[in-house]
Amino acid sequence: MKLSCEREKLLGAFQMVASVVPSRTPKSVLQNVKLEAKDDQATLMATDLELGIRLELQGVEVQQPGAVLLPTSRVGMILRESSDEKLHLSTEGNRIRIWGQRSEFFLPSENPDEYPELPEFEGDTSHQISARVFREMIRRTVFATDPESTRYALGGVFIEAGDDQITAVATDGRRLALQTGPAKVGPKPEEGTPIIPTRTMQLLERALADNEGDVQLAIRESVVLVKSQRLLVESRLVEGRFPRWRDVFPRSEPRMTVELSVGPFLSAVRQSAIVTSEHHRGVDFTFGNGKVVLLAEGAEYGEARVEMPVAYDGHEVQITLDPRYLIEFLRVLEPEKTFTLSVRTPESPVVCNTDDGYRYLLMPLTRN
Repeated sequence: MKLSCEREKLLGAFQMVASVVPSRTPKSVLQNVKLEAKDDQATLMATDLELGIRLELQGVEVQQPGAVLLPTSRVGMILRESSDEKLHLSTEGNRIRIWGQRSEFFLPSENPDEYPELPEFEGDTSHQISARVFREMIRRTVFATDPESTRYALGGVFIEAGDDQITAVATDGRRLALQTGPAKVGPKPEEGTPIIPTRTMQLLERALADNEGDVQLAIRESVVLVKSQRLLVESRLVEGRFPRWRDVFPRSEPRMTVELSVGPFLSAVRQSAIVTSEHHRGVDFTFGNGKVVLLAEGAEYGEARVEMPVAYDGHEVQITLDPRYLIEFLRVLEPEKTFTLSVRTPESPVVCNTDDGYRYLLMPLTRN
């Protein structure tokens, strides 16, 4: 095998694929990235047998087709440290040669035939959704998962297919994020609730590009396959059943609904959070008289009072919230965007809604 490629493009693709490579495994072959080259096209792939990725390498010149296993650590360091704009790679027996104008390396390599193959994608049983919409769904939900949870199946994003849309839901038991998006929906699973692991969703958010067109999702029993123009990701699903998420939304009318601007509200929440700590996490939000007042105090770091105008002149409403969870929600929205915040009672969940199918529910804190 022999090929040439711009170093920056090879580095970016290699680092993306290498993020799947396990740091420890009894199968040493898995600590490599596999490179396949044929017909002026090259593909990088990696798997830890739970999560696998295959990524098409852009801007490559294939002089001789073939396959090789690239030792992740050493090749990664070569690509990062090299000052050459273009690198060449070839195989010579069980050795890899990597060289440019100013440097040359020879590395040992294992047999590429021993590397496990990723499954082929069968699109006839898939859902189809815009890559831009799917990335936004991931970004707006994945932060609310709890990968460490042993209660329910909270370590991933639940995917539910409707008639002409897909809904992504994530929760850690204290807050819940939900985003819907238009999609062409294929056959739905006969049973079970497909929950895509947090790690897999984070990889997809990084690997997918907004301009890739449509993404296809195929769910097969305990596995999900996600395919775009240049990417294929295979992942095991989270075992277990997702909580009955619809039941947590209040059914009665809220006592207060107020429209807020993301940028100013995020600034106010971040300021109030300065004096909070792990032992004193709550911030009191008091809405009324055309403003919201944020009060926080902690024995360790002092007190804070932040005020901002809001379009609410009804009865005064106070609720205590963890600012960390509000900040994470507000960060995934554009600063110029607005949303509505609804409160029924100081003990009931706060519900935030945007005009593009995004809902965020946050449980209040109770004062001792």
